[in-house]
Amino acid sequence: MTDTTPADKQEKVVGAERVLAVLVLLAEQPDGVSLDDLATQLVSPKSTVHRALTTLRRVGFATTTGHGHYLLGDEYLRLAFQHQEARPDHLRVRPILTELASRFGETAHYAVLDGRSVVYRSKADPPRGGVRLTSAIGGRNPAHLTAVGKLLLAHQVTTREQLFRWVGAAPLEGRTPHSITDPLRLHEALEEVRDLGYATDDQENEVGINCVAVAAYLNSPTRPSGAVSVSGVVFRTPLSGLIARVDEIKQVIAGG
Repeated sequence: MTDTTPADKQEKVVGAERVLAVLVLLAEQPDGVSLDDLATQLVSPKSTVHRALTTLRRVGFATTTGHGHYLLGDEYLRLAFQHQEARPDHLRVRPILTELASRFGETAHYAVLDGRSVVYRSKADPPRGGVRLTSAIGGRNPAHLTAVGKLLLAHQVTTREQLFRWVGAAPLEGRTPHSITDPLRLHEALEEVRDLGYATDDQENEVGINCVAVAAYLNSPTRPSGAVSVSGVVFRTPLSGLIARVDEIKQVIAGG
């Protein structure tokens, strides 16, 4: 089929894609980034990148520090948080996480699977006095290193062949001496998750932090919408203590 889109319209599409590419790079640079660095990373002329920045600044999606560095603008952050707060799964799961954080005195998360990563959609920190984790809403971690990731993978990847396709050619990242980096060992771990009905992270993603996760069925009675976890500081809340209270976590989710 012949493309009948006018030439000026095609240029606008390319321009819009370039603006979005600049926006993504700004999001990856919380301390700011210079015009030179943006142009280098985008392999684009500085004048072209500057036009994209001008567009973003005009609508409040970008700002400048006054020292030649650009940051995400407050208007973009406002819209992002407004959208996050309005998501049905976020609204439904927030009271659950708050209750778990209060009961355990530890951080509770709700996460979904996105490719090889988990994305944290919601989080509740413990009351005052508890150790707060550095995880952030919208943050990511390798799925195979987290309890929430293994829980969701166990539902999605049920055979060895499916797991090998999911792993692909890229090696499994390891972050601690406890990390699972062997696909066959991961397959065994996922089988164990299916048998037990919950998943654990025994200091596999971060030394000193362990975690237990269970499925959250917010939108369907048979397919998890995501996973809810409680992460504990090892010296205070050992993994065995979290595992002993898995049924309690499930009851809190069911009651939410």
